[in-house]
Amino acid sequence: MGRPWLLHRRTLSLCQINVNRCHLKLSHPKNPVLSTNKSAQTGISMLAFVRCAQTIGFEEGTRGFLTRFFMFRFSADRIPVFLVLVFSMIDFTIYFLVDNIWWLAGYLLLMILPKGLICAWNHHHQHTMTFHIKALNRILEFFYALHTGVTTNLWGLHHVLGHHRNFLDQTRDESAWKRPNGEAMGALEYTLVIAGTAYYRGYRVGRKFPRVQRDFLLYTILTLLGLAVLCWFRPVPALFVFVLPMILSLLFTSWVTYDHHSGLDTDDQFQASYNNTNRLFNLLTGNLGYHTAHHFRQGLHWSLLPELHEKIKDRIPLRLIRNANFVLAEA
Repeated sequence: MGRPWLLHRRTLSLCQINVNRCHLKLSHPKNPVLSTNKSAQTGISMLAFVRCAQTIGFEEGTRGFLTRFFMFRFSADRIPVFLVLVFSMIDFTIYFLVDNIWWLAGYLLLMILPKGLICAWNHHHQHTMTFHIKALNRILEFFYALHTGVTTNLWGLHHVLGHHRNFLDQTRDESAWKRPNGEAMGALEYTLVIAGTAYYRGYRVGRKFPRVQRDFLLYTILTLLGLAVLCWFRPVPALFVFVLPMILSLLFTSWVTYDHHSGLDTDDQFQASYNNTNRLFNLLTGNLGYHTAHHFRQGLHWSLLPELHEKIKDRIPLRLIRNANFVLAEA
């Protein structure tokens, strides 16, 4: 967060101009007393400089603060976040206004795919925070959680720290596609195991990262409390609009991610991920198809992944690069 009192170079330059103007006025023949009194000139010059610095420094610091407060870290996040919040508004509208169970069931089915896609954007947010301001990130994560079933820092622990750091080692990978005995899981088994143990795995990884774990536990509890209030106030709409979609989205996420690495048992990170270069797929998922690039630099913002992919694609076997509108894991 910016410091309003911090004097930048531009501030100092503007103040120096102001002081120079002050000197010209002080040395003017019509100012006979001050023009010959060096101490008075020095004192007034210093006062002019300080006042100018305070005014300009505060204005620039405030403007910088407001810019950081209202702007995203990456401008490419504006439209996705806007759409996520639009879906949240629709959810709450349905929650408050619809009572018919068949309409609620229809809405649940209609939103499976959109909320499944929102999971990809929650994933990106966990890698690279969307806003400069922490509070805004926490608020956004609450809405993400209601769509995806994934609360603050869960993917940070389970996915970023548990999967990305260990995806070449199936004995340590928190999203391992192998059973403990070394045999490969099928998509259905993988989905149930990863989704069913997601929160436990996140908590387990968090033992090594207590600060991240603390926020994970705190905001998970707050999210569950918020969900409990929604269920208490309107239980049936809450079930169809929030509770069931959260469960289905977590299952959906686990199912589609099976296809990212399954069957690729290697120590070479350029041969450990499947890629999908289809434009529609990457538009909807935030370039998640450039998966090798994503693992190569997991902290890189999603909007920059195509450029990185172009730089490293010669190192990726052609059999690991696909072009499909949507790749679903094969059972």
